[in-house]
Amino acid sequence: MVNNREHWGSRWGFILAAAGSAVGLGNIWRFSYVAGENGGAAFLIIYVLCVILIGFPVMMAEFMIGRRGQSDAVGSFQKLAPGKPWFIAGGLGVAAAFIILSFYGVIAGWSLKYFFSYLTGGLWSTPPGEDGYAGYFVNFITDPVEPVIWQAIFMAITIGIVVFGVKKGIEKANNILMPALAILVVLLALYSLTLGGAREGLAFLFSPDWSAFTEPSVYLAAMGQAFFSLSLGMGAMITYSSYLEQHHKLPGSAGTIIGFDTLFAIFAGVMIFPAVFAFGGEPNAGPGLVFITLPDIFASIGGFGIIVGILFFFLLTAAALSSALSLLEVAVAYFIRKLSMNRRTTTLLIGTIIFLLGIPSSLGIGVLSGFTPLGGRDILDSLDYISGNIMLPLGGLIIALFVGWAWSKQEVFKESDLGDTPLANAFLWILRIPVPIFIAIVFIWMASQL
Repeated sequence: MVNNREHWGSRWGFILAAAGSAVGLGNIWRFSYVAGENGGAAFLIIYVLCVILIGFPVMMAEFMIGRRGQSDAVGSFQKLAPGKPWFIAGGLGVAAAFIILSFYGVIAGWSLKYFFSYLTGGLWSTPPGEDGYAGYFVNFITDPVEPVIWQAIFMAITIGIVVFGVKKGIEKANNILMPALAILVVLLALYSLTLGGAREGLAFLFSPDWSAFTEPSVYLAAMGQAFFSLSLGMGAMITYSSYLEQHHKLPGSAGTIIGFDTLFAIFAGVMIFPAVFAFGGEPNAGPGLVFITLPDIFASIGGFGIIVGILFFFLLTAAALSSALSLLEVAVAYFIRKLSMNRRTTTLLIGTIIFLLGIPSSLGIGVLSGFTPLGGRDILDSLDYISGNIMLPLGGLIIALFVGWAWSKQEVFKESDLGDTPLANAFLWILRIPVPIFIAIVFIWMASQL
């Protein structure tokens, strides 16, 4: 299955790009408020277990499909199992990438707006009005025009990088973004530990309330976060691994990516929760934690808070960009093959369509807030729920069943680079039995909540 597809320039280029796909808003914006709403330490423990026991096998399965198939998320399944319906998993991935990037671009636009406002002095002090930062945030996201403009700017940056391709665009961007993100999150975490709320923040994040382990919702939230954070089930890892050459080994790469992603989430928690406790904030403040609570904290710090605000929202925007690149590439890779168009035209076309699809998510918080298509949820939350809690687990379930059962044991041993070893047998057993059962439970539960 050798063809003239692009390839990564190096193994580390692939690892950094895949880690960039995993490390995004999910690790900072989503992880912080989901952990805050689900008890902190108990959620973190369950989340790490989900990442190791579920995330690693599914990521390995996606890598195996992509590297062997050497095609996009749909094409790889069609090559490996022609005439069979397994390609549905790839189709779900492409559809999920479309949906997720459509609303992801909205939230990333918010982050870009805040970064620019801190850079230019617009948020150096508490905004006027009784509600301060809360009023500023609400007024901004409910405006029918300004959030769409920032969404458009963010999507234009994403499109501009993906146009240049895998090696010259995505890999080169992540070679800069990922080291910068790692340095920034560590520096901000260390600074947060000096603010006086370190003991309470660290206790919240690392000292579990054992009663929380009896709450099914915590397990479901951790599983959903693991899939969203690791970019599983959305075709990103299949697409990225399809640019690997056969000699690249998978287990070490998957372990490195998962380790990097998990450490990033933990450091993000260390960065956020001590600061929240130091200034009397609420860790369960929900999605507004990053855009309301933290700016209030930065203002309380004084002059240095301005620098922290600039660095934090640059970090958040850059993390969003690294993930957005992979989401757009999933769709672009599929349509390059399907429409037989060049990369430039396909990227501009698909990127524009995704931007337009995201506008209702932005307007759904303001002028279209009365439209709640899914159980009282606004448009953005509805799309987030359907993609993150229905499509991604379903795609992951099919992927696990495909590699675990449709492939022979010998094929799995060969393609996983594990050989005929006890570790390979354990990997195959986990992929065949526990992973599908657990994902199926999560999927059924989430579907019942629609």
